[in-house]
Amino acid sequence: MSERQPQVLDIEQIIKAKAGKNAKYIPRFVINWFKKFMHLDFINTYLKEGYMGVEFCENCVKYLNVNIEIEGLENLPKDGRKYTFVSNHPLGAIDGVTMGWILGKEYDGNIKYLMNELLMNLKGMAPLGIPVNKLGGQSRNLPRLIDDLFMSDAQVLMFPSGKCSRIIDGKIQDPPWGKAFITKSIKSGRDVVPIHFMGRNSDRFYSLDKWTKRLGIKLNLPMLTLPSEMYRSQGSTYRVIIGKPISYETFDKSKTHTEWAEEIRRKVYEL
Repeated sequence: MSERQPQVLDIEQIIKAKAGKNAKYIPRFVINWFKKFMHLDFINTYLKEGYMGVEFCENCVKYLNVNIEIEGLENLPKDGRKYTFVSNHPLGAIDGVTMGWILGKEYDGNIKYLMNELLMNLKGMAPLGIPVNKLGGQSRNLPRLIDDLFMSDAQVLMFPSGKCSRIIDGKIQDPPWGKAFITKSIKSGRDVVPIHFMGRNSDRFYSLDKWTKRLGIKLNLPMLTLPSEMYRSQGSTYRVIIGKPISYETFDKSKTHTEWAEEIRRKVYEL
């Protein structure tokens, strides 16, 4: 059991850090509204417990009273090799926390995955995460971070869509998956384990995404609602289906890496 590190999330400081020189123009009522919208008291009540890493993930699931049904647990390899675990990303928050718990528990906490900066503000998640800036532009260091991640001794979890599911062609599904997990799995000799996480966010989330696109807003506004979506998930039941490992040698030159990524995406939704 790791040493606890209690935390109180200061949204005002985070907003000011993001806004930079423009912070002084943000009205107090906007900050107060944002605290209420994010259910900050509810979040901080949990953060004060100070759980770290896998314990943070496990106890967060319990705190939210979320029920997780797992199918295919026997498909998680136990041969001591390093693998790439890839999952769809329907929720954007609780799915990442849940996978951190499931895989972290199975592999003694030796699990790493890319996290947006919102999650990295949670001290308890930091031991499991590699930070990626999704609020603004993509991190210039991302290619190097991914290289280091795949060449490490950790099990790697990726959400290849890079952001949580949206309504596409009338269905809630991930945007096209990036090819990095294919390229890096081949280079590092990691077989790929597909995982299907079954769940959805509120109608409000998808409506905000639609209007953000229609108005041409560049900021990822739906991401800012994810703490509220997690709050709303209390008492929910989600199903996680783990598929059999796919050898990295499968990804031959009969398809491009982008095509192989889409093939694995399709297999995930078929689980």
